[in-house]
Amino acid sequence: MSMDTLEHVAFRLPSNVTVSRVALDAEGWRRAADSMQQAGAGLLTLWGSDDRDRDGHFRIHAAYLARQRLWVIDHAMPTGTTVYPSLATLFPVADRLQRAVRDLLGMHADGGDGRPWLRHGGWPESVFPLRRDVDPAQAHAIESSAYPFVRVSGDGVHEIPVGPVHAGTIEPGHFRFSLVGEKVLRLEPRLGYTHKGVAKRFESMRLHDGHRLAARVCGDSTVAFGWAYCSALESMTATVVPPRAVTLRALALELERVANHLGDLGALGNDAGLAFGLTQFSALKERLLRRHAEAFGQRYLFDLVIPGGVSVDPQALALDALAAELASIERDVRELRTLYTDHAGLQDRLQGTGCVGQAQARALGALGLVARACGLEHDLRADMPWPPYDQLTPIVAACADGDVAARVKVRFAEALESLRLCRQWLGDMPTGEVCIELSETGPGQLGIGLIEGWRGPVMVALESGINGGIRRCHVHDPSWQNWLLLEWAVLNNIVADFPLINKSFNLSYSGHDG
Repeated sequence: MSMDTLEHVAFRLPSNVTVSRVALDAEGWRRAADSMQQAGAGLLTLWGSDDRDRDGHFRIHAAYLARQRLWVIDHAMPTGTTVYPSLATLFPVADRLQRAVRDLLGMHADGGDGRPWLRHGGWPESVFPLRRDVDPAQAHAIESSAYPFVRVSGDGVHEIPVGPVHAGTIEPGHFRFSLVGEKVLRLEPRLGYTHKGVAKRFESMRLHDGHRLAARVCGDSTVAFGWAYCSALESMTATVVPPRAVTLRALALELERVANHLGDLGALGNDAGLAFGLTQFSALKERLLRRHAEAFGQRYLFDLVIPGGVSVDPQALALDALAAELASIERDVRELRTLYTDHAGLQDRLQGTGCVGQAQARALGALGLVARACGLEHDLRADMPWPPYDQLTPIVAACADGDVAARVKVRFAEALESLRLCRQWLGDMPTGEVCIELSETGPGQLGIGLIEGWRGPVMVALESGINGGIRRCHVHDPSWQNWLLLEWAVLNNIVADFPLINKSFNLSYSGHDG
């Protein structure tokens, strides 16, 4: 079986992505995965659904991202069964995705890691919250048990447990280090502490309201998730968003990228002993957020992207002030890039630390910023440009070194490129309306939203229910893939460098846990 010979239904999204959807049996599911892997497509995400009330089946779904197309493969398990073929031997990220599906739906991959991933004893092992017959208001007894971490043995090997509670305001996650002396032999993270039941909450909402929840899946990627959700809904209703609204969405997405890079570049300087960097970049980020508030009424742009467009049409004076501020920030970022590059002590900490080679990044399915710092030049804004990126394509920033220094270089380059895009849009902003009404859609429709957020591709798979409700909504953050890269990056480094390596990735707990 090849990708070209698959019988599929193809449709195009508002984001200019072609989606091909295929329904296959168990053998076809396995063969399709093998074909995708051989063709160089990556497993973007995997999720399950309980369709017993409709046709008696549980279903498993996989989304594969190729260079110019997204493939969605569906497999309906035979009535009365909950077992499907594992994808973990071909795509490493599938193992944890499959574990999450088991915790939420009781569907089992035929192989791989059988340990829980999201449950954390918060509900009994026999209860599966995403099944149709589970009441979301029902209280469950806590079932606490020790988690079986993988043990590393040998002369001089010892363990350091870190978390899940950390200093400061960081979200919870547990890291189990196995070391000889200070050198890391293995890192095993345990996540899922911030699981919020987002997918179940979606099922109680209407299609036209779900964007508010999507925008809160991951606070530092609120524009990306909100846009992905709205794109999924707009694909169902064949909605064409007005040009001014599309440009304002892209402006907000790039401002979100800049804000995150500014914050992280300052934190990276601080973690490497350059507190001056933290001070300077924190001031730049604060200046940007204040302009957000003036132009859009919010420092962080929650609920700006809504179905059919945007919720705020900024005044011309506010956009002019924003453009002037961005020009000033760009000058300061260029100066700080020179300072970071020329600072010998800082570069000594960054260069050669936390390395991931290109071959390993490709094998583990690296996405977004992390992939580009390993020389994999994938960016949906350039690979599958949607409006307005089809008219103003960004220059993709990449560096082949794969270390902390490379991830810093990519952040600087991306921040400066985003500032350029923003200033160009602000100087040539389309006129006209900023939102239009969406038509209603019937049940059983699938919409896909795929947006390149600042970490990488953010995807929303949205299925319509009856009476304008949401039957199923699956959201995916690129941190799922990139946590695997972090585990690899820390190997053979000293444990004291973990905070620096970790910050260079700055992966999401919240978006990952759902």
